[in-house]
Amino acid sequence: MSRLLILTVALFLLHAGLQWVEPASAGLAAHGQGPRVGVVFDLGGRGDKSFNDGAYVGAMRAVKALGAQVRFVEPGEGSDREAGLRLLAAEGMDLVIGVGFIFSDDLTGLAKEYPNIAFAGVDYAVALDGQGQPIQPPPNLAALKFREEQGSFLVGALAALVGGSKKVGFVGGMDTPLIHKFEAGYRAGVLHVCPDCTVLAQYAGVTPEAFRNPGRGKELALSQYQQGVRVIYHASGSTGLGVFEAARVQHGLGIGVDADQYDEAPGFILTSMVKRVDNAVYDAIDRVKAKKFHGGIIQFGLAEDGVGYVYDAHNRALIPSQVHDRLEQLKADIVAGRLQVPSTR
Repeated sequence: MSRLLILTVALFLLHAGLQWVEPASAGLAAHGQGPRVGVVFDLGGRGDKSFNDGAYVGAMRAVKALGAQVRFVEPGEGSDREAGLRLLAAEGMDLVIGVGFIFSDDLTGLAKEYPNIAFAGVDYAVALDGQGQPIQPPPNLAALKFREEQGSFLVGALAALVGGSKKVGFVGGMDTPLIHKFEAGYRAGVLHVCPDCTVLAQYAGVTPEAFRNPGRGKELALSQYQQGVRVIYHASGSTGLGVFEAARVQHGLGIGVDADQYDEAPGFILTSMVKRVDNAVYDAIDRVKAKKFHGGIIQFGLAEDGVGYVYDAHNRALIPSQVHDRLEQLKADIVAGRLQVPSTR
């Protein structure tokens, strides 16, 4: 990139409230020989220990394995996210990725405006027509969707099997259909192994701010623990940090989301429902390099290693071997199609 263009981009970012995020291997990311890729992060940005970090990991893997040239943009507080996407599209990137469902409308508009550029949306919100059927995105836009309900089913079954209570909890962030998928799968998993169990489910709010309100998360979680819940699963971004704090206070257990969140509350995290955003981002970049990119709805579930749960040295003592064996059988049944997991409440 020329010095003049760098200055122009910097001024644009400053005006739009955006900033470049320098990758750990900045020179390698900028000077590879593979496809040119731009990534715009969602609220929380790098360091969220969740799906933004997952997107970063997937992109950096593409830098090393595919020679991808990657630029990251992080929106500032209250900034127009569309500005970051538009900047990368106007720069002529081979692939522009928006991380988070909030980018869906902007990606759709820009994909139509720039038909020769590939776009991908992590957690892209697919609209429905009058008959309730999904409306396909533009042909140059890949909707990277995850079967969160499948991974949530497994951690729901785990919560019921080891929680020692007939009550289990769920704390969601923003009250949206996407987070309802987590709740639906979790609830189904609980009831599959414990039909007489009760799931207490609450949401932190109805705006994106609900994903970064640890105080509200702690308030909701304390209420649930005080009602007899012993395990709470959160799907609420950094709001979940409050859930983990409540787990410490009440000596309960929390279940993390999107990434392995053990380090957020060692000893109080039963497991985490991991969402392999890194695999989805890497796959999109790989398709661009191989000239096999196509738009449409692309699903990542248990069969595609798109979702799963953590079972390792940190939490093995909390999960009896027979419980782990049962979870693995449930996983096999879901992958084989013998067990269907609902995605709506």
